[in-house]
Amino acid sequence: MTIQLEEYFDRDTFSRIRACADQKETPFLVVDLNTISRAYDDLVEGFPYANVYYAVKANPANEVLSLLKNKGSNFDIASIYELEKVLALGVRPEQISYGNTIKKSKDIRAFYEKGVRLFATDSEADLRNIAKAAPGSKVYVRILTEGSTTADWPLSRKFGCQSDMAMDLLVLARELGLVPYGVSFHVGSQQRDIGAWDGAIAKVKVIFERLKEEDGIVLKMINMGGGFPANYLTKTNTLQTYAEEITRFLQEDFGDDLPEIILEPGRSLIANAGVLVSEVVLVSRKSHTALERWIFTDVGKFSGLVETMDEAIKFPIWTEKRGELEEAVIAGPTCDSADIMYEDYKYGLPLNLAIGDRMYWLSTGAYTTSYSSIEFNGFPPLEAFYV
Repeated sequence: MTIQLEEYFDRDTFSRIRACADQKETPFLVVDLNTISRAYDDLVEGFPYANVYYAVKANPANEVLSLLKNKGSNFDIASIYELEKVLALGVRPEQISYGNTIKKSKDIRAFYEKGVRLFATDSEADLRNIAKAAPGSKVYVRILTEGSTTADWPLSRKFGCQSDMAMDLLVLARELGLVPYGVSFHVGSQQRDIGAWDGAIAKVKVIFERLKEEDGIVLKMINMGGGFPANYLTKTNTLQTYAEEITRFLQEDFGDDLPEIILEPGRSLIANAGVLVSEVVLVSRKSHTALERWIFTDVGKFSGLVETMDEAIKFPIWTEKRGELEEAVIAGPTCDSADIMYEDYKYGLPLNLAIGDRMYWLSTGAYTTSYSSIEFNGFPPLEAFYV
């Protein structure tokens, strides 16, 4: 595997990242804010009719949140801790959606008291908690969708409910004094099959029609979640192609009279802006006749690369070394046998890669710092720099 750096960064951007990286001791993350800014502009251009709610969990750095706030983004919040963080930066409550379907009653009340009025749900118990702690609020119900086989980081059945239950919940919401506002779905993170949105939107259309005809409930919003791709090893269509196709799906089902559309991007806005820099700690073989090397580096699953679990996300890896390539197993530094990033998928790395050389993990701006452990084996959380 030979990485063509220009497929991921232009020369000026990578030079800016390297200028920062060359002064630091590994491991760390460098994030280019200009890349995030361009990604946001591209998303707005592709979906001019949609409201963007950035998924804070992807990268909660103040630098990222402030940039997106200044560009007009709204925010998808998963916890009271994220809420306090964005409010401290001057984000208004009406720019916030409490998108987590699993939440304590006291946290619902805290959101309500701070002015938030838009809540996700997918169960009767949670809906009743919202009715008690956040009376009169707008709720949207998350439905289960297919797409797990074509997403690199698929979502389980932990979130969402079947369509018939979603309709019952929206009727119950009205009875409880809440505003049945809309429906949400998520087709899976790093979703490469654009058709997954077609099936999900068709499900939503049925819910909209049946509630209107059978219960007199007119829903106002579709939250299409995230799922748009980053630039990893496995290629995807361009964001423009996603936008054109998804817009066509919406128009086929809803015509020109679209409800409010919400997007919750995380990975697609942030991932391509980041470079995680690590150092080779050790190069070894497991026997005198072993055909593959083990490359141990000072970053691993517990320090930001948890999305290599089951080798789901395949990050592009670039090194300055050139020459003949050989397959390698890539593992982290901790005393845990699970801390192996790639063993089945064989990366080709230069034969002359040696202890002390740097490895540049591209497209690592999302779900690295926020997944990094606090003190496993004593290693500190992954440090990050924003340029």
